[in-house]
Amino acid sequence: MAAKIIDGKLISGQIKEELKLEVDELKERGIVPGLAVVIVGEDPASQVYVGQKEKSCAALGIYSEKHALSAETSQNELIGLVKELNKNSKIHGILVQLPLPRHLDESEVLTAIDPEKDVDGFHPVNVGKLVIGEEAYLPCTPHGVQELLIRSDVDVDGKDVVIVGRSNIVGKPMAMILLQKKKGANATVTVCHTGTRDIAAHTRQADILIVAVGKAKAVTGDMVKEGVVVIDVGVNRTEAGLVGDVDFETVKEKASAITPVPGGVGPMTIAMLMMNTVEAAKKKVSE
Repeated sequence: MAAKIIDGKLISGQIKEELKLEVDELKERGIVPGLAVVIVGEDPASQVYVGQKEKSCAALGIYSEKHALSAETSQNELIGLVKELNKNSKIHGILVQLPLPRHLDESEVLTAIDPEKDVDGFHPVNVGKLVIGEEAYLPCTPHGVQELLIRSDVDVDGKDVVIVGRSNIVGKPMAMILLQKKKGANATVTVCHTGTRDIAAHTRQADILIVAVGKAKAVTGDMVKEGVVVIDVGVNRTEAGLVGDVDFETVKEKASAITPVPGGVGPMTIAMLMMNTVEAAKKKVSE
């Protein structure tokens, strides 16, 4: 049986339709959700991502500001801008596009963002809340993966989930999200990484496999079991075009469901950023 394709474009579109209604309701109450995106330097991929975020804001009726800074911007200048945005009542969410130029301290910059406006979910306060199971802004990519699973009727409760990759952006928060004793979670989670002796031994046990290693076709068909659900977070540019961290052609023959690249997790990341921004605006209404 051919694997079901988990369509991130379709699902993200459904989420944005729901968010558009929420934005309209907020506007009737005098609140326009606002997102500020800060980008430093001319990294081509970052420029594309920021453009996609601006387009999504416009489509949903979210107010957006883009602050494009030169690659020579100092740490103090960047921190100063973040502090100004913290005080700006028109801005409910702040996103500093990563990676930053090497001379800048990412950790200090992210920590400078008001946790209530940290719609990327990277502030230590929000990371800590996630770990202990309190309400917090969830990092957009792992949150998007969870939404893909929920909206594709993939039951995570009690399942063996294997995550390949332990980055602070995807792997670690993904594990924390799926460990929670909550709807769409409550899984038994294994995290594999460069120190794992036999990754294939773990991936073959997975009911749900999430791969985020940044290496093209790192997981192949012989590394998975029949019926596995596969979420491919990776995007790698090759001569043949964009490919994921999973060898789609061989893995789809054994998987029950799988995300494509592109068109799988990518659209969900931006949808979750929009969701977090709307949530931040709704909190201001309730204050």
